[in-house]
Amino acid sequence: MTAALHGGPALTETFDVALLDLDGVVYLGDEPAPYAVEALSAARRDGMRMAYVTNNASRSPDDVAAQLAGYGLDATVEEIVTGAQAAAALLAERLSPGDAVLVTGTAALRDAVTAAGLRVVPTADDDPRAVVMGYDPTIDYARLAEATVAIRRGAMFVASNLDATLPTPRGALPGMGSLAALVTTATGQQPVVAGKPERTLFEQSVARTGAKKALVVGDRLDTDIEGANRAGLPSLLVLTGVTDLLAAATADPPQRPTFIAADLRGLARTHPAGMNGRCGDAVAEYDDEARRVVLRQAADHAASLTAMVTAGWQATDAGSPVEGIDAG
Repeated sequence: MTAALHGGPALTETFDVALLDLDGVVYLGDEPAPYAVEALSAARRDGMRMAYVTNNASRSPDDVAAQLAGYGLDATVEEIVTGAQAAAALLAERLSPGDAVLVTGTAALRDAVTAAGLRVVPTADDDPRAVVMGYDPTIDYARLAEATVAIRRGAMFVASNLDATLPTPRGALPGMGSLAALVTTATGQQPVVAGKPERTLFEQSVARTGAKKALVVGDRLDTDIEGANRAGLPSLLVLTGVTDLLAAATADPPQRPTFIAADLRGLARTHPAGMNGRCGDAVAEYDDEARRVVLRQAADHAASLTAMVTAGWQATDAGSPVEGIDAG
């Protein structure tokens, strides 16, 4: 069985637009991710264009652009595509102009819903046609209760995304998926999801940028990478966010990236092709007794990373449990 990662020249030479996730890729909370600013500035100088594609619906494109500018990144509002915009677009497709929507989220989500031609209402007693939830760190019981009542009365339930956690400098904290799970538990209703891994955000980003060859860049297997695969787009997984090396090496086929790198410097580096635990001079093997992938022969970091990940995929496809990685 073949378990492979693609190879080729630097990604900045191959792709014209990077569709970049934000949390865990470009920044961690209020801090830039390791090497993100330098790598993205260099990629832009090399001619690669950017679209910042985030499931997070808590902030407006203006706020996101201001944060990126504060890091020294040359980002415009037009380059930002958020979960709030995707959720509003989904609602506009399924409802009529002026329909009432109960928004459980921040002002950014309320503004996006209003801009889509819908009417934001505060309570379940306003007979909303839909409830839309987006990540909001200030959410309280009263608003969750209103959402629950409206959904149990028949309102459509929409969530900007179902990311269980949110990467921060303190580690993973509860994300939108954890909040939505509270309402699902109370109502028995699963939400319609607007963000990744669904295609809406990617399709909006490709259309907005006019990308000819787009590359999805993310840190989450279940949203960024699976979403890229669903949309038929190549992807780069970076290990600065929620996915570590072991999780990458045990990913099932729908969540396997085209390329992998420790951080965003991977955009400008040559990616060696590898399969079944071998990449150039690097060799990794599955140790059946220890249930671990072991790097037997190291090479440069990119080749060693590829060897370990593809050895893990080979073992996973063969039904062998991978419980750890020994990188030497």
